[in-house]
Amino acid sequence: MATTTPVPDPAAPRPGREIYRDALVELMRRDERVVCLDSDTGLFSGVEWGDEGSRYINVGIAEQALMGVAAGLAKAGRIPYVNTMATFAATRALEAVKLDIALNNLPVRIVATHGGLSAGHLGATHHSLEDLGVMRMLPNMTVVTPADGSSTPELLAQAHALPGPVYVRLGRKATPDLPRNVPPAEIGRAQQLREGPAATLVAVGSLPVLTALDAADRLAREGIEVTVLNMHTVKPLDAEALTAAARRPGGIVTVEEHWAAGGLASAVAETVCGTGTGCAVRAVAVGDHFAVGTGGHGHLLSRNGITSDAVVAHVRNALPRAVHA
Repeated sequence: MATTTPVPDPAAPRPGREIYRDALVELMRRDERVVCLDSDTGLFSGVEWGDEGSRYINVGIAEQALMGVAAGLAKAGRIPYVNTMATFAATRALEAVKLDIALNNLPVRIVATHGGLSAGHLGATHHSLEDLGVMRMLPNMTVVTPADGSSTPELLAQAHALPGPVYVRLGRKATPDLPRNVPPAEIGRAQQLREGPAATLVAVGSLPVLTALDAADRLAREGIEVTVLNMHTVKPLDAEALTAAARRPGGIVTVEEHWAAGGLASAVAETVCGTGTGCAVRAVAVGDHFAVGTGGHGHLLSRNGITSDAVVAHVRNALPRAVHA
């Protein structure tokens, strides 16, 4: 019986990590300072390096050493791109990131795949629910999470121009792109995806942003219009956008695949505390426990309460009754 090879749909979204890989290879051709440091991820298998092959170094599964090598290369005038999984970058290699890279304010780009619960099928060892909090606490570190594949090359180009270290969190599989009629993503500025006066939904990461947009659609059908911000840059946070958000009657609801402590919710609450508005910040995130279950990305988000139902409930409960009676 004859078999046929499926033809990929050219219109289907590609995984952000593959888009990043291709953008990095092109960047290496344009900028001789760029070095690709790998930790045996397999992401670069089959890449035709050409003249750039000498600047691809596979250190192996040795994340602490990986960060030290990156720091040394950066000190020597190179711009290293470090490739590993998010949980290993933020925990196993943290001391080297803190002391070798952040302390010396070196231009190392730590590109971490399998962020959040996107590696949910591998269990708690590969869940990354602490990385945004860990990385944003380090002085000099910029923290960026593209919400879709199409914004990844642009944010990567902006990150490349920064003088200090950058942490970029990516997922594992392809996720839907954001709507096309939105302003371009810019490091340090929230990307407004929808505008409404009732409340503000602030989300980070591909599926949390899509969850916030779904919740906004559901609320709109009830006559409640909310603003949705894609907070792709967790550090530096867009304080101006959050100050405006704090004035809306329904307050702010954050959405993230991260522990509620330390991540986006904490960063937003810290900023809003300084506005003097008395704005409430409610978090849709994983609680003070390890993620429940093992399985697919969307399945684990749902099992751990990161849903549009939770977002809608927070907004309804926060608003004066007259707004949604």
